[in-house]
Amino acid sequence: MSKRLLVNVFENEHDIIHATRTAREEGYTIVDVYTPFAVHGLDEAMGLKPSRLGWVCFALGLTGAIAKLWFQIWTSSQSWPVNVGGKPLSSVPAFVPVTFEIMVLFAGVGTVLTFFALRKLFPGKKPKVLYEGATNHRFILVLEQRDAAFDLHNVRTMFERFHLVAMEERIEKEEQ
Repeated sequence: MSKRLLVNVFENEHDIIHATRTAREEGYTIVDVYTPFAVHGLDEAMGLKPSRLGWVCFALGLTGAIAKLWFQIWTSSQSWPVNVGGKPLSSVPAFVPVTFEIMVLFAGVGTVLTFFALRKLFPGKKPKVLYEGATNHRFILVLEQRDAAFDLHNVRTMFERFHLVAMEERIEKEEQ
């Protein structure tokens, strides 16, 4: 099965935001938007839901903190109790700095690994270059042509007011 794509190239970030919002409002299917840098408001223009990666980060940090706190309490009071100057064996305030560091480590590394796994990014993966200037200076909006009612002339007319640089039709084979 193959997909018919329409690749639209724009000059700046303001044009890509307005073109994306207009395409979504007109009912076109947005496949993706490629930009050379993060563009504020583009996720809203595409109609994307907020990411749940923040909750993953929170859960991983909490897991790391609880595991480290449990491990320190267990080792200091059960596995290897050492009486130092009459202090209590499980002094939780003394464990706070290390617990915080482990929490940050688990949250940071775990979130990055989760992101890589969800996006299927791995070392050696060949990048799919859709348009040569996409990572340097161009902003690309990719629409999917789902049926015969998709009119290229209407799309070109709609995007010309947003300083359309180029428009190109592509047929892409879907990966299975």
